Amino acid sequence: MSWSFDGTFYENCSCEAICPCTWSNGKHAATHDYCRATIAFSIERGHVEGVDVGGRTVVMTVETPAQMLEGNWKAGVIIDEDASEEQATAIGRVMGGELGGPPAALGPLLSEFLGVATMPVAIESSNGQNHIRIGDAIEFTQTPELSEGEPVQITNVHFHPAASTVQVASVQESKVSAFGIEWSGTDLSGFTGPFHWEG
Repeated sequence: MSWSFDGTFYENCSCEAICPCTWSNGKHAATHDYCRATIAFSIERGHVEGVDVGGRTVVMTVETPAQMLEGNWKAGVIIDEDASEEQATAIGRVMGGELGGPPAALGPLLSEFLGVATMPVAIESSNGQNHIRIGDAIEFTQTPELSEGEPVQITNVHFHPAASTVQVASVQESKVSAFGIEWSGTDLSGFTGPFHWEG
């Protein structure tokens, strides 16, 4: 195994309610004529060919057609500014698809890579909410949904890049402006949960 990431992901997209692309495994279109999404991957434990990347966060922001399986995706990547040059290079190789795994699987859908940026990252969890802030470019607050104290989950998801089981985490408010991809709003779709990537 040349690399692996384990941690927690936090997602916000421009869909209303629960993203149809996720629960339908890509069969249904987004609720607008596009999908714009941000996923922050907080890597709690990870390595890339011997480089320890635990404690780092990498963020993927995309814009796609409403039918995501059509391809023609635009995507940019943000790495938290506390990453060393060695860590940032290693994470960049993974996210660019060079080392296989889930990022490489997204490659055929990508038509335009918008670049890599570094920004400060703050992820805070309190009072049943997750607050994610990436520099001045991205900010959203999500509430992981519970039913009788247990996570409300969607399982057997094969289209989502983070995991096959995702917890619904509705987004109360979001504002995103990164790589020319912009959206904002209230009561939007969101997910969270653990993820494991390897290649």
